[in-house]
Amino acid sequence: MNYTVVIPTMGRTSLNVVLQALREADGPVPREIVVVDDRPVRYPQFVLGDDVRVLRTGGQGPAAARNAGWRATTTEWIAFLDDDVVPSPEWKRRLVKDLTNLSEDVAASQARIDVPLSQDRDPTDWERGTAGLMVAKWITADMAYRRAALQAVGGFDERFPRAYREDADLALRIQEAGYQIVSGERVTKHPVRPSGFFASVKAQRGNMDDALMRHVHGRDWRAKVGAYPTRLRRHALTTVALMSALLGRRKGAAAVWAALTAYFAYERIVPGPRSASEITRMVVTSIVIPPAACAYRVRGELRVRMDASGHDRKSVGGLDGPASR
Repeated sequence: MNYTVVIPTMGRTSLNVVLQALREADGPVPREIVVVDDRPVRYPQFVLGDDVRVLRTGGQGPAAARNAGWRATTTEWIAFLDDDVVPSPEWKRRLVKDLTNLSEDVAASQARIDVPLSQDRDPTDWERGTAGLMVAKWITADMAYRRAALQAVGGFDERFPRAYREDADLALRIQEAGYQIVSGERVTKHPVRPSGFFASVKAQRGNMDDALMRHVHGRDWRAKVGAYPTRLRRHALTTVALMSALLGRRKGAAAVWAALTAYFAYERIVPGPRSASEITRMVVTSIVIPPAACAYRVRGELRVRMDASGHDRKSVGGLDGPASR
């Protein structure tokens, strides 16, 4: 099987785990393994072994890193892996089986993602978010694309600067071009990464990318990608109530804000382990998330409107270089 493995990375220590799993996995070896180091250039270059080729993109984002990776290769298939997954011991054999005899109109094969969770307690909010990868469509944690299909649509859209929505955007454009995406039988584990106290707040930056998705794929893009319903409207109402209460403009605004915030925290606490640390984190972040989500969404909408490349797809695949970030 004519395939290459491409792994974009920001230097996580888990990269070595991925590479070791690939080396030990049973099955036909890839033509090469390409690691795309997207850290700023001030970091020293990786030394990963003679079986790994390292490219550097200097902090342009995962979409640009993946584009650099697949364009530097010549194989028919490119298997994208994230740097924090663990391919199974049969991964190479199963990948080849998944890709063998696919018709020319099949552009990609998606792996089944397994997120190991604790069996002794309910998952935390962060763990539940990671577990959502098990049912997510088209994620590049483990996704093999046909080179011809990537060339046909220009690759990943580098206007998506984070590891968020750039995979769904590519899959939609691939299907709009007349290709199919199928599910394979290979299984890849995606362990839950450690998270900081405000990880869920930082994740709200994804609202900026949602603005670009709406611009590129229309108002119904969530239905197309099977995304979870958004809480943005409720967050907007919560934020307006908070601002009104702080400015003293409306009686009862503080009560509305408190009720909405308490309900939001309740929704996040009940499915979890309900430990003291988790409850504290949910209460604090439930106060911060609504205004953060709204601020990021407004910033994203402004970026789409102000960026000249937001009016067409010239920057798809880096044809004009990365768009303004």
